Amino acid sequence: MPGISMRYIVDDVDAAVEFYTRHLGFSVALRPAPSFAILTRDGFRLFVSGMTGPGGASQAMPDGRKPEPGGWNRIQIEVGDLEAKVTTLRQAGARFRNEIVQGIGGKQILLDDPAGNPIELFEAPKR
Repeated sequence: MPGISMRYIVDDVDAAVEFYTRHLGFSVALRPAPSFAILTRDGFRLFVSGMTGPGGASQAMPDGRKPEPGGWNRIQIEVGDLEAKVTTLRQAGARFRNEIVQGIGGKQILLDDPAGNPIELFEAPKR
């Protein structure tokens, strides 16, 4: 499977699959085990890996650190109407880390997936 993918560590793969497919337009490309799924959207691949399981993603590092969800690195998803998307997600019970921020490059907000991994929703400036 050549190409570039991003992996998120999650505490509940089923909840992650439901969240990304229901709210953010991803499709399930492969679900070979309960602790792993490959989701796709617009040519992008997101691997969601559980915190336990036989794969390497959940294994402790030599110094004892264990992979866990919720860091600050994030995927960015562009939307046409950020306010409308935020309203819809809030009504569905989604959690956000902040409010919409307006900058010179557009507007953004940080949405947490069910495991606490951030997704940046971004709206480019109108031209």
